Amino acid sequence: VKIRIEDIDTPEIPGYRCPSELNLARRASNRLLELLNMGPFDIVYTGGRDEDIYGRKLRMIKRNGQSLGDILVSEGLAHVWDGARHSWCNQ
Repeated sequence: VKIRIEDIDTPEIPGYRCPSELNLARRASNRLLELLNMGPFDIVYTGGRDEDIYGRKLRMIKRNGQSLGDILVSEGLAHVWDGARHSWCNQ
């Protein structure tokens, strides 16, 4: 099952638009992997849409009630998802 973390937007490696976006995408991916490997977490359905247009399940990832997405946002590796993609270049 493919999951999209619903509360954040991160830069993406495929289709990156500038070198800084690619670098940030790699850092965000590595940090998420670190966070996931730190221990048990919950994949939470929040009651909104079940899937995105690509068939990925929309879920939050939480540990002890805290969103791992919020951690990525606080570290500058993600934006809070507002329904639109924004450029990661020139940041």
